[in-house]
Amino acid sequence: MNSKFKQNVLEIVKQIPAGKTLTYGQVAALAGNPKGARAVGMIMSQNYNVQVPCHRVIRADGKLGNYNRGGAIKKKELLDKESKVQVTNL
Repeated sequence: MNSKFKQNVLEIVKQIPAGKTLTYGQVAALAGNPKGARAVGMIMSQNYNVQVPCHRVIRADGKLGNYNRGGAIKKKELLDKESKVQVTNL
């Protein structure tokens, strides 16, 4: 995988404010590869840096997708806590 693309993805995700989300496709487009949503998912699945809030990246259909530190349920809990809004679709 292009390391520049990965760096861009990680920097973009770091900038997502608490309580907000972007889709994998939106992150890919912002990182310079509009067709790279799956690559963003792979990068997020391998991210264990707490400075990169990968739980704030969700699927285009509004579902949460997976989370490598506790699954979709943990991702939902984190987003709920940050936004104070209940997320219902896993």
